[in-house]
Amino acid sequence: MSAADRAANALSRPFSVRGLTARNRIAMAPMTRQFSPDGVPGQDVADYYTRRAAADVGLIITEGTYVDHESAGTSDRVPRFHGEAALAGWADVVDSVHRAGGAIIPQLWHVGVTRTEGAGPVPDAEPVGPSGISLSGEPKGRAMTQKDLDDVIAAFADAAAAAERLGFDGAELHGAHGYLIDQFLWSGSNRRTDGYGGDLVARTRFAAEIVAACRAAVSDAFPLFFRMSQWKADAYEAKLAETPQELDALLTPLAEAGVDVFHASTRRYWLPEFEDSDLNLAGWVKKISGRPTLTVGSVGLDGDFFSAFQGNDSSVTGIEQLLDRMERDEFDMVAVGRALIADPEWAAKTLRGRTAEITPFAAEMLKTLH
Repeated sequence: MSAADRAANALSRPFSVRGLTARNRIAMAPMTRQFSPDGVPGQDVADYYTRRAAADVGLIITEGTYVDHESAGTSDRVPRFHGEAALAGWADVVDSVHRAGGAIIPQLWHVGVTRTEGAGPVPDAEPVGPSGISLSGEPKGRAMTQKDLDDVIAAFADAAAAAERLGFDGAELHGAHGYLIDQFLWSGSNRRTDGYGGDLVARTRFAAEIVAACRAAVSDAFPLFFRMSQWKADAYEAKLAETPQELDALLTPLAEAGVDVFHASTRRYWLPEFEDSDLNLAGWVKKISGRPTLTVGSVGLDGDFFSAFQGNDSSVTGIEQLLDRMERDEFDMVAVGRALIADPEWAAKTLRGRTAEITPFAAEMLKTLH
């Protein structure tokens, strides 16, 4: 079977969870672009997502959007998911993507202690996190009180409810990459001695309470995705789980709280997560949790996304290893990042055997929204 036929067979199958049906197994990965002045997504943002939906991306996962908490964000140009103007902008995005045949979910985000002090959208907001320390262990911001925790949990639940009200097909909670939810999950940033800190299961409490609150705030038809990662910004070798047994301890409370789909973020999708198995992180998460998973990480490109931030370009590569894994149902969907920034028609070209026409990624592309 040709590579084109394999891609069509493996990737063009619909994917359904609760009330969401994506027409194929290709998702657009969430990527912060900072083209929403004052936190409001405009027509250019709607066009950006719609262009990909119109070219056969089955599921759009939006860039991270800030929940309604004063310390949630760290830029005036990242979209918010609260307030009349921002939500009206998102309603336009949803309508446009749906007209193009795509499904779309927002990624809901709180940056936690990684917030830059003095930055927007609330310049005088103090960075907050589990323990008042940065990801590198230095003092920063302050440890969250019970009121802080309750306020953030409510903010995520309100955002999930707003997403359903606006017509989104689900919502993703950003629990990866060293941001707030992940700061509680990771022993390196969570030094708490109350019920939200301690062993791995105790460290899942905050994330599980957010999931449960979101689940209670939406209908049964509305799926919840949870993005997770081992690595953190500035701590690329960090591990939440050193073994499959530890991963089980992490996943079980989250699945029981109401996660429908896990989005397992890695830098390179083809790398095995643990010894003595070829399974990547998404494969292990699916095997252990029984939930559907998305894989992500340098799909279709020869360099990882950190190289893009250093101004480096990436060439187009084949996806044979991805197809091998899809064909044995290691995971359920693939999220594509920079390759879709480079070429909005990446999905259509991949599904139709036109891979020779795919545009390679250039770091300059990050400066415009196309």
